Amino acid sequence: MAALALGLAYAGFLLLSLAMDRHHRELLGGAPPRVRRLACRLGGAASLGLSILPCFALWGWSIGPVAWCGVLTLAAFGLVALLAFAPRAALLLAPLLPAVGFTAWFGLD
Repeated sequence: MAALALGLAYAGFLLLSLAMDRHHRELLGGAPPRVRRLACRLGGAASLGLSILPCFALWGWSIGPVAWCGVLTLAAFGLVALLAFAPRAALLLAPLLPAVGFTAWFGLD
């Protein structure tokens, strides 16, 4: 479940970064249209919000929010490092990490 929380948080931060002109230009080329920018912001916020649910399921209501802050920190640090040194890899990991998390959570080997 921690892998799912990390994957959702990473995808959310990447979507939020794609709403910015600089990162969108670097990863996808050009400035984002207004509709795409709004979709990236809403999707990023939703993904970050959903990432707390696996933390609650794994650690409970008392430790879950603290663990979620750690998951957010780890996801943000990983994204920042990848955006600085391997921006294309940052884009490729976005769908992969949540998929690995869902697979690990539901035991779909």
